[in-house]
Amino acid sequence: FQFFWLSLNVWLFGKTFLLYNQGLQYYYLHQMLGLGLCVSRASASVLNLNCCLVLLPMCRVLLAFLRGSQKVASKKTRRLLDKSKTFHVTCGVTICIFSVLHVAAHLVNALNFSENYNEEFVTLNAANYRGEDPRKLLFATVPGLTGVIMVLVLFLMCTASTYAIRVSNYDIFWYTHNLFFVFYMLLMLHVSGGVLKYQTNLEEHPPGCFNPNKTLRQNLTVPKAFEELFPDYTTEPFPEDLPVPEPFVQNSFMRVCSEEPKFQSHFPETWFWISGPLCLYCVERLYRYIRSNKPVTITSVISHPSNVLEVRMMKDDFEARPGQYVILHCPRVSALESHPFTLTMCPTDTKATFGVHLKVVGDWTERFRDLLLLHSNQDTEILPIFHQRRYPKLYVDGPFGSPFEESLNYEVSLCVAGGIGVTPFASILNTLLDGWKCYKLRRLYFIWVCRDIESFRWFADLLCMLHNKLWQENRPDYINIQLYLSQTDGIQKIIGEKYQALNSRLLIGRPRWKLLFDDIAKCNRRKTIGVFCCGPNKISKILHKLSNSSNSYGTRFEYNKESFS
Repeated sequence: FQFFWLSLNVWLFGKTFLLYNQGLQYYYLHQMLGLGLCVSRASASVLNLNCCLVLLPMCRVLLAFLRGSQKVASKKTRRLLDKSKTFHVTCGVTICIFSVLHVAAHLVNALNFSENYNEEFVTLNAANYRGEDPRKLLFATVPGLTGVIMVLVLFLMCTASTYAIRVSNYDIFWYTHNLFFVFYMLLMLHVSGGVLKYQTNLEEHPPGCFNPNKTLRQNLTVPKAFEELFPDYTTEPFPEDLPVPEPFVQNSFMRVCSEEPKFQSHFPETWFWISGPLCLYCVERLYRYIRSNKPVTITSVISHPSNVLEVRMMKDDFEARPGQYVILHCPRVSALESHPFTLTMCPTDTKATFGVHLKVVGDWTERFRDLLLLHSNQDTEILPIFHQRRYPKLYVDGPFGSPFEESLNYEVSLCVAGGIGVTPFASILNTLLDGWKCYKLRRLYFIWVCRDIESFRWFADLLCMLHNKLWQENRPDYINIQLYLSQTDGIQKIIGEKYQALNSRLLIGRPRWKLLFDDIAKCNRRKTIGVFCCGPNKISKILHKLSNSSNSYGTRFEYNKESFS
């Protein structure tokens, strides 16, 4: 996909380059600026396209609506919506690349405006005189100054978006990324300067034409005696009713101009490109703010092993589908910062409670945990609703769609989780516990890989209850559970007699993915299997590669991966 998008942008760059290189309306400007004109305008067209589309993947409500509506019935089309984050990143990288070209071209243009100043085309010149310092064009004009500030903002956003900074200090990424609004405001001012102009009277003044009146004024000399006798004498152009002298008659290869060239600035096309997506994004953010301005009621907080915290809460008229995620915002932790978390429990017709599990791995989650467990030194805290004053205010935005909503729409699904990546599948397992017959899913392969034995206890009770329920309903083959302990010094078991069903499915080491896929394909010949992964990139790449490879059983694997927008 990234290669296709880059190719499309290169094609757009080439088409625009040829337009400005060969277009007659840009003849005089091209003579003044050279290829700098073509490169700057071609890169600007690519930037317009990407600045327009980079906001659309961030419209979470719109994506969730499209995913849940019946208008997008195709499974392939819904899977394209799952690439929203990839598309957003691709547009961002494209903006960075072509911004470098755009800036370099305008630096050359500023120098050419100064050195190639032409007194015949005063309106076409951006410089005021020949030899003017090009730095004045960069720092003393609206297009130049806004361009410099935009480069600084874009540099901060790009550097703070790197993986190293996002992992080490997410706050830097969060705050710098929200400078996008400043970037767009500067962009709208940047294109309003009208520095580059085009010729409007091509019929009356074809580029390179011959102007007899101008030639006479320049070449016709007046004797000195006439100047002394007639000091007010000026050379007048030929009257319109008189024929032009023979040397100036238009020939087969040169046209005669009837007037001087006229130039006009382009209407800022960038406004057309970005106004729609920017307004759509602002309206959605306003809607999300209104929807989430009422704090939720926290019903319980549970501290699990391996630094995992479970928060259960209630909210009026809150509805969600298994596999979706929400965004949590706690003002006492951070006034502006918020984070997405997958729902591990969805509200149903019989219970209004929903919940999330979060791994305490950063500053935000550490402060959030300290606030929730402020008055408790125990591992578990389950407080009744009338003790609400002990909890900080918590706001929930969402829910939003994710690829895992499709797991119940396949006849056979393979769900692979790595560590805390099990959270998207927890809500699916909870839903199946309430009732599985209403869904298309008839067989579920659940693979969970963890580094320590205690991590399995996060959802050990849920897995045991679902296992027992299916055995009671005579459907033990409905779910195939495989638990892998990747790091251990010896044989270990999940402590507790009630976990015997899981102990028998606990394996030491890492899954042999190729054999696993072959076995699943053999047992499900000529079927389409949904593959869902939430975990480390290394596992994701292996599963993606195996899903795209062919097999001798006619089984088709469709790969899906968790990706927060």
